[in-house]
Amino acid sequence: MSDRAVLRVKGRVLVGPEDVRDELWVVGGRISYERPAGARDVRTVEGWVLPGLVDAHCHVGLDAHGPVPDDVSEKQALTEREAGALLLRDAGSPSDTRWIDDRDDLPKIVRAGRHIARTRRYIRNYAHEIEPDDLVAYVAREARRGDGWVKLVGDWIDRDLGDLAACWPRDAARAAIAEAHRLGARVTAHCFAEDSLRDLVEAGIDCVEHATGLTEDTVPLFAERGVAIVPTLVNIATFPRLADGGEARFPRWSAHMRRLHERRHDTVRAAYDAGVPVYVGTDAGGGLAHGLVAGEVAELVTAGIPPVEALSATTWAARRWLGRPGLDEGAPADLVVYEADPRADVRVLGAPRRVVLNGKVVG
Repeated sequence: MSDRAVLRVKGRVLVGPEDVRDELWVVGGRISYERPAGARDVRTVEGWVLPGLVDAHCHVGLDAHGPVPDDVSEKQALTEREAGALLLRDAGSPSDTRWIDDRDDLPKIVRAGRHIARTRRYIRNYAHEIEPDDLVAYVAREARRGDGWVKLVGDWIDRDLGDLAACWPRDAARAAIAEAHRLGARVTAHCFAEDSLRDLVEAGIDCVEHATGLTEDTVPLFAERGVAIVPTLVNIATFPRLADGGEARFPRWSAHMRRLHERRHDTVRAAYDAGVPVYVGTDAGGGLAHGLVAGEVAELVTAGIPPVEALSATTWAARRWLGRPGLDEGAPADLVVYEADPRADVRVLGAPRRVVLNGKVVG
């Protein structure tokens, strides 16, 4: 399409779960619900239309060993695009991916800066590894680098204990989160275990990644404080393999990881039932491939979340949460077209018919 071309998208346009329209127009890369006068060079796309999907936890610029070259970051972003994920929350990366913002053919990214972890308490080459006295300063640094988010590592294996353990004293976490909020950033944290959650929530955290350690004691606290979770169930599926690999050296940790895995679906359903906001994220870019967003939505349904709510967790609600528009009048035309109604069967998300990014058909 040329810059002057018009795209007509017709069929069933899911502006919201119940707000369904017959068509939209794309003019100058933006959405309009009014037919443009004298439109010429019109291309038509038909099907069931959703806002570009959201992967609210991935890592562009990162692989299992650390930062990657720009050409690898580009391939990661393109893989997300092909899956229909057009808005990504990059939940921690040591790579500078700002150049992606200048590419109108790559997904939009909301960055959380680089992970902040305790010394020798996270994956090598991923994070700033610091001690609690430096936490406020590093949170301020990443708040200024990111796009309104900061990422902490809330717990990790303590080799002396041989099990997962919280990383930050309550007072240090409280001061750091307060500093991020002062600078206009929200804070999220990687948390697998049970004992890291209460202190972080009571310290004012905004979101928890994975949240496998939620219990009947902490779920109500999350609901009361409005703390969101991004369960990354496609990543939690790897826990048995990780446990097997650590069995000989850390049997207590391995048993703990298996327990967290076994109750993963019950944990997510309990959080949802209590009113905890749940969003879709895959944790792609570390040990997982990119492009898994459809599989994560399906996992939420398996956990017992109603299909339309699971769909919203990667579309309408997720975009509102990240402060980005959906299929709104005048918004950038970032949308995905499917053969059938994804509200009826979320597995439809695995086969996009067309992907439109900034008004251009890119897939």
